[in-house]
Amino acid sequence: MFRRREAVPFSFVAEADRFRSNVTPPPRERPSKSQLMGHMLIGLTVVSGLVGSLLLGLPALETGRAPGHSQQSEASDGR
Repeated sequence: MFRRREAVPFSFVAEADRFRSNVTPPPRERPSKSQLMGHMLIGLTVVSGLVGSLLLGLPALETGRAPGHSQQSEASDGR
């Protein structure tokens, strides 16, 4: 019914595992100083924007009530 396949020699499997291509990719070009400075400036801008939004948003996230503020509006004073 079912025929077994022919066994693969172990040496062939071992060679297939360590096969490496003999074609090497060209070396990557190093970014220039102006490109590095541009990347650093973009990163600094993003980080400063996140820190600034956190500093400006923290007072809005506080749950404690300030003593000078009340929930009562002026319309409910009964003029």
